[in-house]
Amino acid sequence: MYKILLSIVVICIICSCADSNKSAATHVAALEINESLIEKHLAKLASDEFEGRKPVSKGEEMTVNYIREQLKLSGIPPGNGTSYFQDVPLLEIDGVMAETMTISTPAKTMELKQKKDFVVHTQRKQELVGLDKSQLVFCGYGIVDEDLGWNDYAGLDMKGKTAVVLVNDPGYGSENPEFFKGNTMTYYGRWTYKYEEADRQGADGLILIHETSSAGYPWFVVESSWTGGQQGLDEGSKEQDCGIKGWITLDVAKELFSSCGQDLGKQIRAARKKGFKPVALNATATTSVQNTFKAENSKNVIAIIEGSEKPEEYIVYTAHWDHLGKDPNLSGDNIYNGALDNASGTATVLAIADAFAKAKQKPKRSTVFLFVTAEEQGLLGSEFYSNNPIYPLDKTVCNLNMDGVNPAGKMKDLTIIGMGHSEMDKIAEEEAKKQGRYVMNESEPEKGFFFRSDQFNFAKKGVPVLYAEGNYEHWDKGVEYVKEFKETYTAERYHQPSDEYSPDEWIMDGMIQDGQLFLNIGWRMSNSQEWPKWYPKSEFSR
Repeated sequence: MYKILLSIVVICIICSCADSNKSAATHVAALEINESLIEKHLAKLASDEFEGRKPVSKGEEMTVNYIREQLKLSGIPPGNGTSYFQDVPLLEIDGVMAETMTISTPAKTMELKQKKDFVVHTQRKQELVGLDKSQLVFCGYGIVDEDLGWNDYAGLDMKGKTAVVLVNDPGYGSENPEFFKGNTMTYYGRWTYKYEEADRQGADGLILIHETSSAGYPWFVVESSWTGGQQGLDEGSKEQDCGIKGWITLDVAKELFSSCGQDLGKQIRAARKKGFKPVALNATATTSVQNTFKAENSKNVIAIIEGSEKPEEYIVYTAHWDHLGKDPNLSGDNIYNGALDNASGTATVLAIADAFAKAKQKPKRSTVFLFVTAEEQGLLGSEFYSNNPIYPLDKTVCNLNMDGVNPAGKMKDLTIIGMGHSEMDKIAEEEAKKQGRYVMNESEPEKGFFFRSDQFNFAKKGVPVLYAEGNYEHWDKGVEYVKEFKETYTAERYHQPSDEYSPDEWIMDGMIQDGQLFLNIGWRMSNSQEWPKWYPKSEFSR
């Protein structure tokens, strides 16, 4: 009799769990993204009225207030106590580059023209920062890692010297996935790492050699991104940082090496091998940046739907609300509207938040909607949040980041940027299959897109992340159509005033497809006991 009763109890428990899971699954399907809501938010945020949404501007004030009001209209409570805002202290440095950079070599004196040949800036809180006949040294890829036995600064005291380094990392083009992950860019390939390492080495300056395929973007992106006012987190004077940081074109680099009796191609090949030694170029550089600066406050916008059963566990959605603002020196259209980058992500996360708020039942875990500032200035809003989290990061189950939501139409693929780091890949694949889609790694991993959006700052703190989109094969028009679409956007619209929203040009069903997927994943994670793990080989494993 006892065994019979026990069996009945077990069967009831199983049925109860099955009913519970069925209920959750049914409810996931019942949550639908609102296309008209996305379109409304997108059109508003990308309009000229918002002046390009630059942090600490009239555009910011309009943007953060708009996001706050939309969250209120959806009935979602503030996420920072009684406030929807988290203050982010910024330091804006408005640097005016010298008209020229003078490079003296044994063969000749090179007079480089600003923007055309070089772009430099500084992160120091000083009125005048410059290089005065600073010795140039080719330091390979600018990488130091004792575990790998790699030191591109070996034997050098960098005081009084400026490092000239390559973009990306030695694995690029090697076809060997075990060597710096092959064509998949590691963090060593990002300019942010190279700046940080040059700071640690005590260099006068750091100059990157730009090459479009290795960098992942053309020269005009460098020009537009690193000229005018630059913002960073306000962390003191940074007197220990190298004074001048910037870029030269590949053509300038070839001329420089040739004038110094060096072959750039040969040196690149040498820099790709362990044991590379830095090469003094027997050349000096002189240039300067005249600064004005001021401390400012920007804002992250945050809201939360508290979990019904596990309110102390968090799913965090992110999208950056900012873009590049206005350029008063640009004739004609001078507003960088940032429709794709990233009014699209902001609009989609707002629509996801609204769907969560309208659900018939609250999620079991808490769900946070975080709209971060200053992504375009170096992921600053998400960096500040990850260093000053409102909700504990060790209780944050995962981060779902949306940046540049697909405007090209419905896709057969789900491309995961930074695939191979955590079990979020598996979860995304399971949900993508329900949409009839397959999952793939990014087609251009050498461009380091994983390090160029806000999920990276969560990953660095050990939080499993997902950054993904339909990005490879159009549902009807195939692979070549998407490739051409992306190439045209990068060449003509990325970080340009032409990144605008037009209802006649934008195809919304791709945004709806990805928005629905992220809604489903977030709802699943908010109602499950899953704690996605990092894969053992990931450098971010906590």
